Amino acid sequence: MKNITLSILFTLYSFGILVAQTYTTPNDGGTYTLDDIAALSPSTITVSGSDYSLLENLEVAENDNVVIDTDLTLSIDADLLITVFGTLSVNSTEITITAIDQNAPYAGFRFEQGSSIDFSNTTIEYGGGLRVLTENFEIDNCTITNNVEGGATTGGVISLSRGTPQITNNTITFNDLPAISSGANIEVSPYIFNNYIEGNNQLNSNRPQINLGVTKADDTLKIIQNTIIGDRSLDMVGGIAVANFFGAGGNILARIDDNTIVDNRYGMNIVGSNSFAYVTNNIIEDNDTQDLPNSGGSGISLNSASAGMEIIASGNEFRRNLWGITVIDQASINLGDGEDNPGENVFSENGNGGVTYAIYNNTANTLQAKNNCWIEGQESTEQQVEDVIFHVVDDSTLGEVVFDPFLCSILSVEEFTVENFSFYPNPTNNQINFNNRYSFTTLNIYNVSGKLVSTTSLTEGENTVQTNLPSGVYFARFSNESASTVQKLVIK
Repeated sequence: MKNITLSILFTLYSFGILVAQTYTTPNDGGTYTLDDIAALSPSTITVSGSDYSLLENLEVAENDNVVIDTDLTLSIDADLLITVFGTLSVNSTEITITAIDQNAPYAGFRFEQGSSIDFSNTTIEYGGGLRVLTENFEIDNCTITNNVEGGATTGGVISLSRGTPQITNNTITFNDLPAISSGANIEVSPYIFNNYIEGNNQLNSNRPQINLGVTKADDTLKIIQNTIIGDRSLDMVGGIAVANFFGAGGNILARIDDNTIVDNRYGMNIVGSNSFAYVTNNIIEDNDTQDLPNSGGSGISLNSASAGMEIIASGNEFRRNLWGITVIDQASINLGDGEDNPGENVFSENGNGGVTYAIYNNTANTLQAKNNCWIEGQESTEQQVEDVIFHVVDDSTLGEVVFDPFLCSILSVEEFTVENFSFYPNPTNNQINFNNRYSFTTLNIYNVSGKLVSTTSLTEGENTVQTNLPSGVYFARFSNESASTVQKLVIK
């Protein structure tokens, strides 16, 4: 009898090791801290000063709120999952959520539909990512790093499913999976603003760092003012992709503005019909890590199997990609029509196989591309521009790229007559400030085509200048009789 009892106990103990227990909050509408949970269930959370350890799965019930509002470190045991049906608010000056053992990651977070999630000032590391099934998700000023595959999410370290989630001011680096993703057939329109994104998708799968599917029909996807840097040791990882694989059944409505996208396999990829996007004032450089022109390397690649794509692009800068822009099948782009779109895109040294390709129109469509700088740093002839554009002139089955008028001012190359001079803010909404310690007398502002669009007289000391210009990229020339400096100005 004693031997049987011991055998049963050993079996139960072994089962407890293999299947982690789950603590669920009381579901009574209460608000609970980690200390409260530790008091209610000492086997779930242990506490030592500001160090907390989670030893069982934690589930926040539908009617409950869990609040972390003091500086602390929460260390989580291997394979454990935090699931939220109610509300989770994590907001103090400095919070760290990590693994007890970095070599044994926890499973991550799962935020169920209808839950409300708010993270601020938090480091989230060595877990399985954030599976966001809720419409109510905000994460701001957080660091998300060194998270792994095989946990709560398999799409991206932040995996989105619905609504208009807010992802702002974060640092997202060196995770196994892409930084931000959504399902191909799930309508979601996040606001992705001012994030620093580097070296994600360390597994080097064929996915970009921001990898999104269809958007909501009445809410615009916004990818604005982010820095997206690739790991040059990875040859399959792109910058941004937004794809509609469902034709009339799907939709893309997007603004992609003021981002810096460098050192990826490609810069930006938009796929599918029923797609409308503004793409403005992005810096897209050195996206060539795979170095296979037939497989990628475009600053922007557009591809649609049927008509119904409208991309409006202005003020972007393309440098040293394998292709500047590639337009494929029945895709289309407006790079400047001389009316509603000013153009003002800048191209430099995009090419492969010894040939420069500012744009490759691999469609039968006529593309408007007026008022762009096709060869940065020089005023080009028509033939010089023609030589960097591939279209009907090169292959009679293709559509035309209408590129005249064109101009590239020498102002696109900064002068350095005066050192250590700057103005702020930049980008700006139409006002700049600076200390005129060099006694400049005049501020001339030129568009990217070299046309003078504004002149202002300056005084010594502190100056504030209202620019009153449309959104775009400009060059500001500060000068007096003996010195001058030219600097890029971006107006949002």
